[in-house]
Amino acid sequence: MELAYKLDSYGKPAWIALTVLGFMAWWPLGLAILAFTIGSGRMGCGGRRGFARWQEEGGEAFRNAFGRWGRGMPSSGNRAFDEYREETLRRLEDEQKDFRGFLDRLRQAKDKAEFDQFMADRRRPAPQNPEPPVDGATGN
Repeated sequence: MELAYKLDSYGKPAWIALTVLGFMAWWPLGLAILAFTIGSGRMGCGGRRGFARWQEEGGEAFRNAFGRWGRGMPSSGNRAFDEYREETLRRLEDEQKDFRGFLDRLRQAKDKAEFDQFMADRRRPAPQNPEPPVDGATGN
């Protein structure tokens, strides 16, 4: 990880150069470096939360582009059933978005609790070192 910290000190151009060199050396290496830089947020993509947002937006764009065809559900011939099915699918998508929001808030609360615990431990004074044990061989 010292290499990562060193490259961070040089900024994005260093990560881009490393990615290009990785592709020149061996394409899977370049792909791995690219995935690491995007996933860790070093390229300004937001890290894990940014990736989840990106994934959600991509899924939404896919559904918008291929919504009618992608679902593969032609009309059943019963208009009431088709409306019910569409409403149910919309409701499930809304519940999925709400659940993702809940998970994000839960992760944020956990991160805050861990950070607060870290700060409390850091503010606590260091324990005083007790006297070293008396060794029987030295005669103390």
